[in-house]
Amino acid sequence: MAELVAKQQTNSLSIIESVDIGAVQSTLAKINQFQVVVQNTLKANHDYGVIPGTQKPTLLKPGAEKIQMLLGVTSEYEVIERVQDYEKGFFAFTVRCIVYKNGMKITEGVGHCNTKEKKYINQDPYTLANTCLKMAKKRAQIDATLTLASLSEIFTQDIEDMQEFVQTEQVETMTAQDAAQIKLTFGKYKGKTLKEIYKTQPDYLEWLLKQDRTDPVIKKGIELMFEAVKQQAQQKQVQQQQPEQQTAQPEPQPDNIDPFDGEVIEISDDDLPFGM
Repeated sequence: MAELVAKQQTNSLSIIESVDIGAVQSTLAKINQFQVVVQNTLKANHDYGVIPGTQKPTLLKPGAEKIQMLLGVTSEYEVIERVQDYEKGFFAFTVRCIVYKNGMKITEGVGHCNTKEKKYINQDPYTLANTCLKMAKKRAQIDATLTLASLSEIFTQDIEDMQEFVQTEQVETMTAQDAAQIKLTFGKYKGKTLKEIYKTQPDYLEWLLKQDRTDPVIKKGIELMFEAVKQQAQQKQVQQQQPEQQTAQPEPQPDNIDPFDGEVIEISDDDLPFGM
């Protein structure tokens, strides 16, 4: 045992003896300078967030992207673990982010996300597989960036208690299909998805958009759904006009067409651009 300890100490001393102390001092000075640049460049509540009562702010995706751009590096991603249980509705992904500089690997980070996280309680897990994959990718990117730039003493990656930034994550990755499966947990439509409400009373969703107290994730979901419906209506209009253009000019259409005007009609699943 004593021989093993002595051997380890000898190896450690050998490593230290081989180090260029002057180069180490220069590197540490550059790290400190870069940390100052990062702190002066990144914007609060956009590139990083602050949890009241904590010592370190949380690095967010826009901030990680800026840091990687400043350092002139590129990232590649690999899914190293994937769970897709369609019977139980559980999906999980673990992603590795590998950072390269001029084709040489510099460092890597790991991120994980699954559909049992508390932010997904009121959503259909079967629509969240792609969302979780994006989340895992983003977390891996931030993890790699913190290591790459030696920023762990300045920033943290723990955002589970930051509700507003949890919402930001959801909004960034949300699609119209994701939005359609969000369930309300209040009011007369409690337990109904946004898609179900849209099919029976779309004006209620318009009312929710105007309320200051409506959850930002729900607002963004409604906006995505309405935009998807408008785009689909425009595409259908163009398709209907194309054959007519060969024989007659179509009547001019007003620029401010509102697809939600008029009598509410029953809408089938085939008529909705957000599927399922």
